[in-house]
Amino acid sequence: QVQLQESGPGLVKPSQTLSLTCTVSGVSITNRDYAWSWIRQPPGKGLEWMGYIWADGTANYSPSLKSRTSISRDTSKNQFSLQLRSVTPEDTAVYYCARRNYNTESGWGQGTQVTVST
Repeated sequence: QVQLQESGPGLVKPSQTLSLTCTVSGVSITNRDYAWSWIRQPPGKGLEWMGYIWADGTANYSPSLKSRTSISRDTSKNQFSLQLRSVTPEDTAVYYCARRNYNTESGWGQGTQVTVST
């Protein structure tokens, strides 16, 4: 029943902001049982947890990305979003959104490829 779908541009230029949106169906993002996460996987590398946002809007971030990352939500659209500032080619990755509970992500979206390049 729960579905998540990432959307946003597939190509971003260096120094710009990467912006993605996750649309959630089947459960409200204000449900207090869950948080909502962003994870990425660069080419040839493992999954990297980026951060999550609680049902009340409080966000938590990976220390390595905290200075560049913002996660927000739009409860009227049942969506949450990712902004990653000052991107470089090393930010090229498949980006996933997911539902988080009991300290584990579940209900993952299919992922979306984002390439940082001139």
